[in-house]
Amino acid sequence: MIRKDREIKDRKEIIDILGRIDTVRVGLINEDWPYVVPVSFGFEEKAGSVSIYFHCAKRGLKVDCLSKDPHVFVEGDITIKIEKTAMGLTTRYESFMGQGEAHEISGSEKVKALQLICDHYGYGDFPVDSCGALDHTKVYEIKLSEISGKRNVEK
Repeated sequence: MIRKDREIKDRKEIIDILGRIDTVRVGLINEDWPYVVPVSFGFEEKAGSVSIYFHCAKRGLKVDCLSKDPHVFVEGDITIKIEKTAMGLTTRYESFMGQGEAHEISGSEKVKALQLICDHYGYGDFPVDSCGALDHTKVYEIKLSEISGKRNVEK
C-alpha cells in the first residue's frame, strides 16, 4: 500500500466498514481473464476469522469459476463524496479488501448464511427456510485468510 497514512490497522474498524458496505465484488479466476462480479452478502466473525457469504443460481459463470479454483479476492467500498482540494479532486471513501477461498455450503449452514445475508440488509425476520429459494440457490462461504482496510475521510 503506497498511502500508508490511509491504511486502517484496527481490525474492528475494518470489520465495521464491512458491515456498512452494501455490495462486495468477488474476483474469480477464469481461464484467460479475471472475472469480477458484485454480490449481495452477509458476514460473520467467528474464532478470530471473517467469513463472507453470498448466494447465486445453481449454474453460471461464478459456479464454473469456483468449481475450477476456489481462490477469490473481495472488495467493497463506501464513497462518501468527491471534493475539490488544493491539489485537485479527491474521493472521500472507506474500503475493505480480503482474500480467501470460497466453498459451497449446505443444510443448516446454508440457512444460517442466507439469514446473515437478510440480516445485513435489514430483513432479519425474513423466513429464508420457508420461502422456496433453498432448492434453487447455491450459497458459498468465503473464509478470508487476509483482510485490509483503507480510508480517506475528512480530518
